[in-house]
Amino acid sequence: MKYYVIAGEASGDLHASHLIAALHQRDAEAQFRGFGGDCMAAQGMELVAHYRDLAYMGFIQVVRHARKILRGLAQCKADIVQWRPDVVILVDYPGFNLRIAEYVHTAGICPVYYYISPKIWAWKEGRIKAIRRNVDQLFSILPFEVDFYEEKHHYPIHYVGNPTLDEVSVYKQLPQQTYTSFCEQHGLQENRLSIALLPGSRKAEIAANLPRMLDAVKRYEQDYNIILGATSSLDWETDYAPVLSQHPVHGLVSVTNATFDLLSHSSTALVTSGTAALETALFNVPQVVCYYTRFGRIVNWLKPHFLRVKYISLVNLIDDSEVIPELIGNHMNVDTLQQWLEDILPGGSKRDTMLAGYRSMLSKLGEPGAPERAAQAMIEALTPQ
Repeated sequence: MKYYVIAGEASGDLHASHLIAALHQRDAEAQFRGFGGDCMAAQGMELVAHYRDLAYMGFIQVVRHARKILRGLAQCKADIVQWRPDVVILVDYPGFNLRIAEYVHTAGICPVYYYISPKIWAWKEGRIKAIRRNVDQLFSILPFEVDFYEEKHHYPIHYVGNPTLDEVSVYKQLPQQTYTSFCEQHGLQENRLSIALLPGSRKAEIAANLPRMLDAVKRYEQDYNIILGATSSLDWETDYAPVLSQHPVHGLVSVTNATFDLLSHSSTALVTSGTAALETALFNVPQVVCYYTRFGRIVNWLKPHFLRVKYISLVNLIDDSEVIPELIGNHMNVDTLQQWLEDILPGGSKRDTMLAGYRSMLSKLGEPGAPERAAQAMIEALTPQ
C-alpha cells in the first residue's frame, strides 16, 4: 500500500519514523511519501518537503509566513492528488493537517488517519467537528484523551500507548556510554554534574526561551557543566550563535540531535514544554518547564479564558497533578528559574517529590508498543475483510 505521511515538527518526525518502520514490518510492499524530517527519510520515506520550512508557531509567526505556509498546503494537496495514496496519515500539527484532512476527505481521495491526535482538549475544542467530519480513524497516545473523545464527544478512538515511552525504552536497551566517556567526547569536566538546556526546536522558541535559560544558569557555570541541546533542523549561525553571544555562559557546550544522550547524563534540565518534557521525565531528570511569551502578563491573564486544562506539560496532564513547575509568560523569568533550580538540583528540597511524581505518571502511561499497535490497527482497517 501507499502511505502519505505528514509531520510538522521534530517530535512528530521521530514518532512518525517509528510508525513507518512498524508499517513496513507488516506490509512488505509499503511505499511512503510525504512531509516530514530526517527521521522519516531515514526509514525510507520519500521527502517532498522538510518540516523546518513550515514549522511556525504563534499568531505573529504564522501571519508573517502565511504565504509560505499556503504554498506548502498547495504543494501538499497537489502531491497527494498526483501520487494517489491508499491512506493519508497525519501526525499532530493540526493547523496544517486538519486542512489537508478536509481536502482529502472532500475530494474522496482516500481514508484519513490521525496519529497523535490534535490537542483540542487544551484549546479550540470546536475542532472536534472537523475531526468527526474529515478523519476516518484517530489514534491517541495520551490516556486521558479516551474519556475526552469517547465520553464527552462520542467519537471513538484508538488509544495505542505513548511512542515516547517506546523510544526511551529502546534507547535504554542500547549499550550505554559512561559519564566519563560522555564528558571526554564533549570537552566537559567529569567532576561536575550537568544541567541540560532544551529550548525547543522552532526558531521562535529559541529566540524566546534560550536567552532566559542562559541568564538563569550563569550563576552555576563554575560548578556545573552547562549543555545546550540543539537541533540540526535550525541553523546554528542564525538561530543559536547570536543568542549565545549576547548571553554568554562560560564553558557551555552544545550537542546536536542527541537529546537522549544529553538527558541520560544530566542531573537537572530546563525544558521548553512539549515532548521534551515527557522525555526528560522518562529519564528521571528533574526539570522546570519554561515557555516565555511576549506580553506574558496579558497571556497569563487570558490563559484561563482560552485553555480548557489546568496544565500545559504532558507530565502534569498525564498524572493530573503538578508534578513539575510550569513557568509560562511573565512567570518565566530569571529569578524564578534560579529559585526552582536550587530546589531540584541534587540536595534540593523538591527533588525527591518530583521524582516520586514521575513514578506516578509512568504508572498511568501504559506499556511500550505504541507504533506496533497503531500500525496493526491501521492495516486491519485498510485491509478488506
